[in-house]
Amino acid sequence: MFENIYDLPVKQDEELPFQLPEWIATAPFEEFLGMTVHEAKNGKAVLSMPFKAALCQGKGLMHGGAVAALADTALAMAIKSLLPEGTDFVTIKLGLEFHAPVRWGLVRAEARVTDQEDRNIEGVTEIMTEEGIKAATFKATFRIRGQRSSANS
Repeated sequence: MFENIYDLPVKQDEELPFQLPEWIATAPFEEFLGMTVHEAKNGKAVLSMPFKAALCQGKGLMHGGAVAALADTALAMAIKSLLPEGTDFVTIKLGLEFHAPVRWGLVRAEARVTDQEDRNIEGVTEIMTEEGIKAATFKATFRIRGQRSSANS
């Protein structure tokens, strides 16, 4: 959907060259990595991402940055399932603990919101290999920055 804008520069103070088709949808970066949203409701989300050669680190394992991107996106989708459309929030703290390498296949992210206090929302994402092995546990805190008016949605 966003392939035609992947190489466009993003310039200061200019509008973005894309709009999401709906509140819970992948943005250009997530689409570029091949992420798919399977479910997002009631503070939980399930996403997947195929392990492609472009996501390899030097020894042929999935790069930790790719794992982190999938985990962070899954948790963001879980949070979106609880917030009003247009709510602006960002990751302010994250941690990733690896348990096993991702060597091939379709990687699955299972995220859930664990706590919300004022503007901070915490959650956890488990990353699973295609064989069902837990590859990583991701924990993060997001902060609600404010709510956009419906005119800007």
